[in-house]
Amino acid sequence: MRNKLKQLLDPTLFRFLLVGVVNTAVGYGIMFGLYNLAGLHTWGDLGYWISSAANYLVGSVVSFFLNKRFTFRNQERGAGVVLRFAVNITVCWALAYGLAKPFTVWLLSGTGWSPQLQGNLSMLAGSGLFVLLNYFGQRFFAFRSR
Repeated sequence: MRNKLKQLLDPTLFRFLLVGVVNTAVGYGIMFGLYNLAGLHTWGDLGYWISSAANYLVGSVVSFFLNKRFTFRNQERGAGVVLRFAVNITVCWALAYGLAKPFTVWLLSGTGWSPQLQGNLSMLAGSGLFVLLNYFGQRFFAFRSR
């Protein structure tokens, strides 16, 4: 058990988190900028999904190149690695944000907080869940060692 934990907490996790800091700064700027400053919060659920998707579309391009080379040191070329990465990002995003939205709305129901604030908190919860799912997806699926 201890050996398995040590394997999970190897340097790839720390490199992944470092790349994540860069992606988070860029992605959150896009997501919260669109949702709040560009007014997508007035679009209801559609604004929530567009804002979070824009974050992951831009962040995924950065993530692919940095995590492929720097984090996981993957040398594979071709469409296969790109496809696995795209599937991983899509599944993690849909799961994380699909679970976060109803859970946060349920958790905050009756608080009287605005839908905009609830949407922001939902996106924060979704991003936390996404990081967890995405790390394991990239490590063991998208950039797995051959």
